[in-house]
Amino acid sequence: MSTGTALAVDPHVVTCTLAPRFEAVRTARDFARTALQRWGLMELFDDVALVASELVTNALRHAIGARPDPAGGALGEYDFPTQPTPDGRLPIRISLVHRAPQVVCAVSDPSCIGPVAREADFVAESGRGLHLVESFSRSWGWHPLGSGKVVWAVFATEPAGGGLDGCRALDGTALDGRLDLGGRHRRSA
Repeated sequence: MSTGTALAVDPHVVTCTLAPRFEAVRTARDFARTALQRWGLMELFDDVALVASELVTNALRHAIGARPDPAGGALGEYDFPTQPTPDGRLPIRISLVHRAPQVVCAVSDPSCIGPVAREADFVAESGRGLHLVESFSRSWGWHPLGSGKVVWAVFATEPAGGGLDGCRALDGTALDGRLDLGGRHRRSA
């Protein structure tokens, strides 16, 4: 459950602080739906919601130090700490930034350890989250913060193709003047 959504001074930058509970994943998806509706970008919802879910789940499982429910609960139930960080903040925050021609989804958490994509095991019940993030976003990466990190993913708001938008010069510059950043990349500290 969220502690509230804050609309920044810039209407194209929105942030939601998430309580470190399993329900935070659903709250992140609802938050993404609200922001994308406001911006008229609902065509991005499925991809952004999937990636937001994966990034928040990773923050809950790996950055907060969640562990399996000691009471022997069903698979996927975790015992999340619910206390604020020493500076009084709840530890997970999701932000969406719309700067045409892209939307950035960023999830910050208190861990300084960067995400590591594991070898894909398609029969395992977990471990494919970063592969999904890479598949459904244009690019993704992470940056260390003063205390913690932010993991981000970029989504294109304008479809490639149609007119000059899909045409590229040999140097990678789009014929409409924009530089094509090309493919996906990961950045670590």
